Amino acid sequence: MKIKISALAIQYLKEALCNIYWYKNDLKSFLLNCISDKPIIHKVDWSNYKRQIVSDIIDELMKDQERNIGDIRRILYEVTHMTNFRHLEQIEDGKRKAERAKVSVYELKVIIEEHDSQLRKEAVINKKRIENMEKIKSSQALSARLDEIKQIYSKLVISKNHHRRGFELEKILYNIFELFDLDPRASFRNVGEQIDGAFSLEGTDYLFEAKWQSYVVNASDLDAFSGKISRKLDNTLGLFLSINGFSEDAVKIYSSGRSTILLMDGMDLLAVLDNRIDIVSLIVRKRRHAAQTGNIYLKAEKLLNY
Repeated sequence: MKIKISALAIQYLKEALCNIYWYKNDLKSFLLNCISDKPIIHKVDWSNYKRQIVSDIIDELMKDQERNIGDIRRILYEVTHMTNFRHLEQIEDGKRKAERAKVSVYELKVIIEEHDSQLRKEAVINKKRIENMEKIKSSQALSARLDEIKQIYSKLVISKNHHRRGFELEKILYNIFELFDLDPRASFRNVGEQIDGAFSLEGTDYLFEAKWQSYVVNASDLDAFSGKISRKLDNTLGLFLSINGFSEDAVKIYSSGRSTILLMDGMDLLAVLDNRIDIVSLIVRKRRHAAQTGNIYLKAEKLLNY
């Protein structure tokens, strides 16, 4: 069971508790009402500094998050719902202390809300991915069509007509996009540039480029593709498939800024053809990983082992 309490939330919780409770007895009373495992509270050295006491107790709870999740969430709930700080206003420099406590509670609440919002988004994505996988596995027609496409690809792998297989690779991608209802458009030519194809996913338009060459794709290839994307609407992204992968320099360069390109290699394609992951989930998770980390080259094997 995964316990989804962020380290940042715990940091802000500690700060809030230190600011809310000026006297140790008040802090102890609050924690006794929230924590069911009382020995955690009693074994702490209460002659220590308040900040150390708070840190020791919260860290002890976090050591066994699964067991203590109820207590941790109860403390978070109680703190984020505090609105009355009159106990601070009555002591010396009370208004300043009360204001600092209010700010601490507000900041913790913001962190919790942002974290919960992200978890909800991830839950929706994961649910959709699982539903898609179940849909794929239960669809004999879809599986049969994937097998047909894989057989075509397998023949291309051993083909000696290297020039022809690059063109056939575009058709394989088109057929996969079509199979998963991604509204693909075949190769087309704009003024002065050739585009291998396009498709739509979750309200975003993608251009795709497919290369099957003996060497890895380098930064200049990505530069050319990025230029094509930049001449389209702002909501346009790119998917670049290179059967033999990409140079380290190319990946680093395009992972260091706000890239509009996602990278896919032959092993990714094989994972789709083997029905280990559907192309929709692959692209969505590559895009989410890129948005969170900057890395535009999340490989299917690593993704499937998460």
